[in-house]
Amino acid sequence: MSANAPTPEPVTPDAPAPITRPLLTQSWLDLAFLHWQVAPEDVAPLLPAGTVPDTFDGAAYVGLVPFRMHRVGWPPLPGIPYLGSFPETNVRLYTVDEAGRRGVAFRSLDAARLIPVLTARAGFRLPYTWSRMAVRADGDERTYTSSRRWPGPRGARSRIALRVGGRLAEPTALEHFLTARWGLHNEVAGRLRYLPNAHPRWPLHRAELIECDEDLTAAAGLPVEGDPVSVLYSPGVKVRFGRPLPAAGPRS
Repeated sequence: MSANAPTPEPVTPDAPAPITRPLLTQSWLDLAFLHWQVAPEDVAPLLPAGTVPDTFDGAAYVGLVPFRMHRVGWPPLPGIPYLGSFPETNVRLYTVDEAGRRGVAFRSLDAARLIPVLTARAGFRLPYTWSRMAVRADGDERTYTSSRRWPGPRGARSRIALRVGGRLAEPTALEHFLTARWGLHNEVAGRLRYLPNAHPRWPLHRAELIECDEDLTAAAGLPVEGDPVSVLYSPGVKVRFGRPLPAAGPRS
């Protein structure tokens, strides 16, 4: 980072603070984490105002993360079984705000249920899109497919297949950097907001990439090149989201 950039908070594999009064609850299941290394100056213009690229050893990263969203809920109500459960694929970048909070910034989020897409676009100003999607398991293999319906670019797609390996006893510093993200940065009505989350430590597995045929990253303005430098899998975690905060305000 430049000399004028904020000093990031430490990367911690466990959530830095509990969320005792969650705004939302949900589970993220059967996740694949694919990451490409990029130059920070290439992604900086795409980030929310008030954030800069978060870097590891001077490099920024683009993440492509397909998974199953399961039972989104609004406490004290239980998670919704049908409308709250669907495949999702996100294209994301990594951010630091002026308070040093590390987070993610989404370039796109493809989801298979229209009502959650409309709700997230209207209520949280997140770039959700409605897509035909599927997640399939066959032994130790996982296949994720997606084809965009609305709002576009229509037909933007992905097909990712991987073979799940053994669990990592101790993930590397880079693997924690790419997965241990305890907040989301986005702009609402021209103001930067930080949406904190908390969940148990990721159970991470090595994964062998069998196929990666996608143009979601290019549709998001991120034409990555070559094979991803990191491929991981997780069976998933239960997640609690806190209430949105001003980006420089106190923690939840």
